[in-house]
Amino acid sequence: MSKKVIFWIFIAIIAYGVFAMAVMHFYKDTPDKMQWDEREGFNRTYIAKLQLDSISTDQIIIDLGSPDLTEAKKVEQDSYQVMFYRTQHKESDGITTQDECTALLFKNGQLIGIGDSAYLDYKNSFKID
Repeated sequence: MSKKVIFWIFIAIIAYGVFAMAVMHFYKDTPDKMQWDEREGFNRTYIAKLQLDSISTDQIIIDLGSPDLTEAKKVEQDSYQVMFYRTQHKESDGITTQDECTALLFKNGQLIGIGDSAYLDYKNSFKID
């Protein structure tokens, strides 16, 4: 091969490397852009790392996107919200149900519970109709 061909191959490899690094650095994959199965895995991993009283509803929405389901209730001066994020596939019917989601319970915008027990506490404590 001539030196000219080798030079252009080398330039192409360098350009490809620069392009790949730029995409990896600047492209932020968000849950809204993921396929449903990728999003479930992302949600499971994210929720597993959460610590109570350390994150707000606003940050969850920024990181996970809009919840699949949500409920809210105001009790005296406190507001409670349960946001459900899909974390496990059950039925291929095109509808996301609570049994396919993990509940995140918030009091006045701060995370106070995760999972089925948090949702049961929410329902039992506040007598939601």
